[in-house]
Amino acid sequence: MIKSMTGFGKSVNQLPSKKITIEIKSLNSKSLDLNARIPSFYREKELELRNIVAKKLERGKIDFSVYVELNGEETSTSINTDVVQQYMKQLRAVTPDADDIELLKMAVRLPDALKTERDEIDEEEYQTILTGLESALNAIENYRLDEGKVLKEDFELRISNISTYLEEVKTIDPERMLGVRERLTKAVSDLKADVDENRFEQELTYYLEKYDITEEKVRLNNHLEYFQKSLKSEDSNGKKLAFISQEMGREINTIGSKSNYAPMQQVVVRMKDELEKIKEQLLNVL
Repeated sequence: MIKSMTGFGKSVNQLPSKKITIEIKSLNSKSLDLNARIPSFYREKELELRNIVAKKLERGKIDFSVYVELNGEETSTSINTDVVQQYMKQLRAVTPDADDIELLKMAVRLPDALKTERDEIDEEEYQTILTGLESALNAIENYRLDEGKVLKEDFELRISNISTYLEEVKTIDPERMLGVRERLTKAVSDLKADVDENRFEQELTYYLEKYDITEEKVRLNNHLEYFQKSLKSEDSNGKKLAFISQEMGREINTIGSKSNYAPMQQVVVRMKDELEKIKEQLLNVL
């Protein structure tokens, strides 16, 4: 089961005196990078809310936001009347010609002119927030799963293409080795020197073994099968798939360096291209 790290979830909860909107956005990241924007009124609950989000989403660059819109019936901010009156009195001494409206405009901009009432968070209201958070998390999880299905289909296509190219490599390989043997034999013949046939055959065998890619073909085939098996596992493990893709790349590179044969090297280039597309998409896998 593949999950993408890209996702979006939102919930809107209407209370008698306010509307609470919760939004969660997620992008790919090597680790968990959680940025929370929560009104100061709920700061005492921030750690608990962050832990809930982190446990559910596990990894990614996550923006978690809680927005509160108050209706006209309730406000948590009020005018600090005594402070404002003192400011106006002091301002009148400085600017005696200013009228009360001008003094009031200046006074309300000064520190502590407004005060915020901090009551205890209502438990029923907080339960509404938790319910809304769960709804937003479920939405982003479904988004991640849908994106994961698209990624899985692309991975299966790329792996299938590499498997096809590997079969081409297997088909080309005997012709390649025959060509290497013929080139070496011709090179020795062109020297027009007496050669110990037994020694020559030993050296030729040793040289051909250096160009043998049997082990690389077997290991690459095993990696391809393991990658496909891992795609069907219950967990989404992008790091594991990334490790397998690195091992695949190691075998493909070795085949390319050993091939010394243009038709095979062309096939290897196509394999590398498919693998790079896999690695690029793996950056988005949870």
